[in-house]
Amino acid sequence: MDRIVLIGLNHKTAPIEIREKFAAVCVDTKGPLALLAQLRPLKESFYLSTCNRMEVLFSTSTLDKGISVVVGLLADIYSQTGAALKPYLYTYIDQEAVKHLFRVACSLDSMVVGEPQILGQIKQAYRQATEARTSGVILNKLLHKSFSVAKRVRTETRIGSSAVSVSYAAVELAKKIFQKLDGKIALLIGAGEMAELAAEHLLANGVEGIVVANRTLERALSLARRFHGTTAAWEELAEELNRVDIIISSTGSTEPILNAEQVKQRMRARRNRPLFFIDIAVPRDIDPAVNRIDNVYLYNIDDLQGIIDMNRAERVKEAARAEHIIAAEALKFDGWLRTLEVVPTIVSLREKAEEIREAEVHKTIGQLDSLSKEEIEAIEVLTQSVVKKLLHDPILFLKRTSKRTRKDLYLDVARKLFQLDEDQREIEREENELSLDSDKVS
Repeated sequence: MDRIVLIGLNHKTAPIEIREKFAAVCVDTKGPLALLAQLRPLKESFYLSTCNRMEVLFSTSTLDKGISVVVGLLADIYSQTGAALKPYLYTYIDQEAVKHLFRVACSLDSMVVGEPQILGQIKQAYRQATEARTSGVILNKLLHKSFSVAKRVRTETRIGSSAVSVSYAAVELAKKIFQKLDGKIALLIGAGEMAELAAEHLLANGVEGIVVANRTLERALSLARRFHGTTAAWEELAEELNRVDIIISSTGSTEPILNAEQVKQRMRARRNRPLFFIDIAVPRDIDPAVNRIDNVYLYNIDDLQGIIDMNRAERVKEAARAEHIIAAEALKFDGWLRTLEVVPTIVSLREKAEEIREAEVHKTIGQLDSLSKEEIEAIEVLTQSVVKKLLHDPILFLKRTSKRTRKDLYLDVARKLFQLDEDQREIEREENELSLDSDKVS
């Protein structure tokens, strides 16, 4: 039976310095997917890369070799040895891998428990896996199951009702610095989903104005119009520091877009009025050295963990209910996975029965004259019904054997009983011939 394995790292196991290196080289997940497809021990594979998570999900019939080649590939991506990378990695196998995937899809493993973005990211990664044809029968079923489990958790629990986004946590931190946000001007660097959420929370908390800067002007204009804000030219980003108070940056840049010297120069013009940066990008947008400048406060995505922890207690009860759902659904998936072992026998049994039925019907119809089309169809329906009813109990028995510890024995007996293997049929023919020869001698 194929094994399911999940190997990855996240905000709990790896610091931002490690995560941003993966994020920098894995902006296009099609690259790692193509490399995974070339690893022979892997039968199916799926690759997920987000700001705070990198995971490889795969199936393999050679467990140790599969794990070894995937860790080796990740080490190559990170440009390190496997030994250097291993302390940051977690590995889940079979049921534990299934449960972990379900927990990720339900956002129970996210930095902000209950946030909805991760499910969309998993669906996007799954689309890429299907396009690359690295996902097959097992992972297709597992990933679709993760979507339905996430939907069930959202419907049956209140896990998302008190959840906060990273952007919300960023705004809460700004309120702690300034006490209140009335009259403050906020600059959003980047115009993606994080920026949209930040804009909503900033305006809800009294910010006077929103300024949007983005490499693509069209996107910046669209976001600025939505929140009645203005735009800033990307080339004049540093100049905007003279007039804004809060900067929330969330771009996909692989290098810092503002350095310490640029910020230091603008602080003179500001007469040392406080300047507050929240860098929620991975890799980081703002040079960490900015934090050493007087009256400048810089926080990155890891710093937001404290704000997020404040709300965790409210979600513990709902998370426990969600964990119960996940455990039950993982068992159901395990039951389906085990039935895959009996499917070939069931298919062979049905094919042999159909082969016999067709041959006998053809022989019978050939011996009967003047049968109408309706009568021939009636014979077809009758024989199909008889075969279906005869096979019902044996097939039901085979499906139930998937849950038994000695299923291999039951499958072997079933294949011999119905002579489903060619070599078995050959043995039977030889035994029949020997029996006939013996009768002749006697």
